[in-house]
Amino acid sequence: MRTQLLALLALRPLGAAAFAPSRRLGAIRPATGLGASTMKDLAEGVLRNPQYPPEWPYSSADFERQDESDDSIFYDQPRLVYHIDDPAVDALTRYYSEHLKEGDDVLDICSSWVSHYPPKWKGGNVVGLGMNEYELSENKQLTSYKVRDLNNEPVFPFEDESFDKVTCVVSVDYLNQPKEIFNEIARVLRPGGECIISMSNRCFPTKAFRIWLQTNDLEHIFVVGSFFHYSGQFEPATCEDISPNPGRSDPLFIVKAAKKSD
Repeated sequence: MRTQLLALLALRPLGAAAFAPSRRLGAIRPATGLGASTMKDLAEGVLRNPQYPPEWPYSSADFERQDESDDSIFYDQPRLVYHIDDPAVDALTRYYSEHLKEGDDVLDICSSWVSHYPPKWKGGNVVGLGMNEYELSENKQLTSYKVRDLNNEPVFPFEDESFDKVTCVVSVDYLNQPKEIFNEIARVLRPGGECIISMSNRCFPTKAFRIWLQTNDLEHIFVVGSFFHYSGQFEPATCEDISPNPGRSDPLFIVKAAKKSD
């Protein structure tokens, strides 16, 4: 499986001027003239000029998981722990401090007992949508929450254009119906509203979808960027590498896009 997926998403050596992950998924092409000497250069270049195929390139097998049992069983036990290390948590909170505005209405999908928003940030309607009710009840930054298994029912229980921001912290790799989820993200965002997806290299491997486990950090960026693209409702996605200590702590990448205003 690894060989098959690399034939679809294979990256050239790090010094290459352009990346061609596959005929099926298109090409990852950093902007001309950018040096590709660091991981940050590479990561932030992935979505600068991506060549997506004209149609959704993924198969249902790409989103199969090792453990296909009901997710409510796996998430029944509360996990009041961080899923990235402390430096990565601090980096994400700093990022949010620069991108969340006072009074923003925010939906945190795949939410839990922490959302990593700045402690002094005062949001408007801040809603968590997650799997474990006890975890959500412990999240003091939420004004309300709802429990929902998005893999079983990929529909958000909210009105159209209800939020200014949607966030998702190191969990996009567990959503096995991403086309439906990203359409829902677009539906509940107000025009010009932004979805912020944060990603690292940690996961529960039995619950992450197959194509995620068979690809690397740069390819993950391309894949999530493509989810925005195929929705057809977002401006081009961008990537920021906010990894706090490359090689010494967890990497952290932001892939984000704004909902089209027209």
